[in-house]
Amino acid sequence: MTILGPLGFTAPWLLLGLLALPILWVILRAVPPAPIRRMFPGVVLLLGLKDEEQVTDRTPWWLLLMRMLAVAAVIIGLAGPVLNPQDDSGEQAGAGPLLVVMDASWSSASDWTARLEALDALLTRAEREARPVALMRLTNPEAPQFQAAGVLRSRLTGILPEPWQPDDARVTRALELLPDQDFDTYWMSDGLARDSRKPLLESLEGHGRVTVFESPRAHYALTPPRFEDGHVLLTLRRLRPGPETEVSLAGHGLDPAGNPAVLLRNPVIFEQSATEAELELNLPAELRARITRFEIEGARSAGAVSLPDDSLRRREVALIAGNENREGLELLSPLHFLNKALVPTADLLDGTLEEVLPANPDVIVLADVATLSPGEQSGITEWLENGGTLLRFAGPRLAASDVSRSEEDPLMPVRLRAGGRSVGGAMSWGEPKSLAAFAEDSPFYGLEIPEDVTISSQVMAQPDPTLASRVIAQLTDGTPLVTRKSVGQGQVVLFHVTANAEWSSLPLSGLFVRMLERLAVSSMPASPDAADLVGTVWQPLRVLDAFGRIADAGNLPGVAGEALLDAPLGPELQPGLYQGEDRSLARNVVTADTVLQPAVWPERISVEGLSRAQETPLAGWLLATAIALLLADVIASLGLSGRLGGGRAGSAAAAILAAALMLPGMARAQDDPPTGDDAAAILAASEVTLAHVLTGDRQLDDMAQAGLRGLSEILFFRTSVEPAEPMGVDLERDELAFFPMLYWPVTPSQPAPSEAAYVKLNEYLRSGGMILFDTRDADVAGFGAASPEGRKLQQLAAPLDIPPLEQVPQDHVLTRTFYLLQDFPGRYTSRDVWVEAAPPDAELIEGMPFRNLNDNVTPVVIGGNDWAAAWAMDERGNPLVRIGSGFSGERQREIAYRFGVNLVMHVLTGNYKSDQVHVPALLDRLGQ
Repeated sequence: MTILGPLGFTAPWLLLGLLALPILWVILRAVPPAPIRRMFPGVVLLLGLKDEEQVTDRTPWWLLLMRMLAVAAVIIGLAGPVLNPQDDSGEQAGAGPLLVVMDASWSSASDWTARLEALDALLTRAEREARPVALMRLTNPEAPQFQAAGVLRSRLTGILPEPWQPDDARVTRALELLPDQDFDTYWMSDGLARDSRKPLLESLEGHGRVTVFESPRAHYALTPPRFEDGHVLLTLRRLRPGPETEVSLAGHGLDPAGNPAVLLRNPVIFEQSATEAELELNLPAELRARITRFEIEGARSAGAVSLPDDSLRRREVALIAGNENREGLELLSPLHFLNKALVPTADLLDGTLEEVLPANPDVIVLADVATLSPGEQSGITEWLENGGTLLRFAGPRLAASDVSRSEEDPLMPVRLRAGGRSVGGAMSWGEPKSLAAFAEDSPFYGLEIPEDVTISSQVMAQPDPTLASRVIAQLTDGTPLVTRKSVGQGQVVLFHVTANAEWSSLPLSGLFVRMLERLAVSSMPASPDAADLVGTVWQPLRVLDAFGRIADAGNLPGVAGEALLDAPLGPELQPGLYQGEDRSLARNVVTADTVLQPAVWPERISVEGLSRAQETPLAGWLLATAIALLLADVIASLGLSGRLGGGRAGSAAAAILAAALMLPGMARAQDDPPTGDDAAAILAASEVTLAHVLTGDRQLDDMAQAGLRGLSEILFFRTSVEPAEPMGVDLERDELAFFPMLYWPVTPSQPAPSEAAYVKLNEYLRSGGMILFDTRDADVAGFGAASPEGRKLQQLAAPLDIPPLEQVPQDHVLTRTFYLLQDFPGRYTSRDVWVEAAPPDAELIEGMPFRNLNDNVTPVVIGGNDWAAAWAMDERGNPLVRIGSGFSGERQREIAYRFGVNLVMHVLTGNYKSDQVHVPALLDRLGQ
């Protein structure tokens, strides 16, 4: 190669062709002799005509220059120009075999492209010098095979780093595989210090000259995340101290729709001369649970990626009660003691079953939830089979329901007897029962049972051949207290008592918290020791490559537990996430004990940086330039001859005009007011809005709309409630949470809602909403059992989580929320109206004319008096349906209005009339 300054030429003799360029210029500029002019009279006829094809008498200078440059580019390109050529005559020159040794570890991956470019330049030089070349990667050493440099160069794209470092065993293996002949070595180092490098270097120097390639770029590493005091702590490290530097840390995971996304991004600053930086993140539980990896952006190596496992996050527990509205009486709330027990050690999720299931919580707690809709059942079953834990507590609703009676419910561990059992109360003969010692196969084995823990009521398990194997706690008389069964990879656990202190003193004791911990409800998994994993096998779920990319583990074999934490990484143990029986563990490239230290080479070793100028062949660029110049010459020649034309300017103007016309529409799109469903939702949420369920019967739906309009007018004039225009609700499409009450007229022909609609209805009832079922049949058969409407009501209500019902007692709060009533007529005058049943232990309180009933709003009111017809008004306020005759009919309509007012006030205010503040006023009105 001939070197001329920064350029080298592999065929310099071709440059002699440049000497012919002046001769070519003269030839192209030559002009033929001027013609002799002769005047011909007939030429006058051609005056004024335009010749569209013009031929110049001389080639323009700029066109000649373009042609000369094109010819010069071809000549220089064929001469094989090379930018920044390496001097082959210095001490780096060689003629013998060349061995390329690559660390090829995760710390090489961040600048792997630059390393391959450097390797390509080395192989290009070796190919010119006809030197055989062999390659050895220390992360996966194989016997080197010397071959032509061009063969190895063709395989460069298949050479990749590994997500681990060359340990002592692999370096020893490489020493054994070195050939006995002499050869020079180019060692492409990853820059990290290792004690195993010294013997290999000495051995390589015994075979020939050693040159080291090492990148001066900064190397970053990220230690595994830690969870301390409610915060996620991350430690970032860099290889060498330097100036103050800011890097970006990103947290990747799945967004709520399940799509991969960057969930967080935080800057981290390395102080001047510091090699370590800390980051403290305060992340919500839901966000923390969705993060699948942390990474230092731009680092592109497995060491800059950290996979979290179960040790990072606390258990996620979703708490759902049959009826959570306790009117401020915290100690009576089904979830009060669960909240107190779980808040310090678990992350609690709020929401409905439909909302919490996509978040994939570890545990779902159902406190006295009896009936689940088919959609809820299928969602929970799928979640259970994937490893969830369903924890259920008994209560009055479950005891009075038909759930798991005749046959075992899939979401209950045992069959139940009807009615439950009460001991130690005023109406029972026995004393409260205590707990028996836990059996050895029980998860509660070893827990001390306080003497003051007693059980006064419980739901009873039905004797069954499988019952004994499912009991994990029992009373001293042998009756089951806690039962459990497996469903797929998950489990269902039932406490046969309530989650509050109504049926037992268990929630008041520390034993309750410890039992939850043993069930893995309130504890956060701690990092295990290697000794704890002996005898276990862990299956890889996802693995990291050297560039920090996550891939599915595929068919990789399982890893023994004793090797998972301490064994060096390699093909048999790759960095990634591993799954055990009940938890997952992450094996990251960098651990908390990893120390990054730069490699120190002896002074006798020549060290070159990857950032040095590399050889760049220019032949291709010059030939491409020549082709471009020749194309430009063709276009210029056509232009000079007048053969270019067309209406491209008009086409461009039309395209710009079309784009301009689109802009106003785009600007107006953001200013359009909300319409349709959005407008209805905004209106319903901004004011008190009564709603009725659309049945598909146009006449009946219009009557329900008119009835609620009339009731809204009465509320407006007689109370402080100012309702908006009533709305019809489509159970399949509309959101129910905006409406305090739903009026549901029942017809024999209306279709049953879908599973998704029943999920919404159950959550609506559990969150304090009320449904007024109206069979409109005058309750001719007592609760409508024999009428077509009554049978349809039973079909519609079966999937709903409805509590035990009773006819409205005389001291129910519904009789006095606004008016004092004892009758609840509509178009008909039946007295049989059904509401949530009072607790069995409800008693008359001294000084009050009524019992303290129904701490919650009754979720359903059922009757058949056709109240909508009695309430119905037209737009002028005139009644639409005649009720009775004369004064008695109008009196009946007035009582129907008063019942409607009481109903709405009950929904909006609950049982506030049951407190002692209102007793004097009520006694005065009652005449007592």
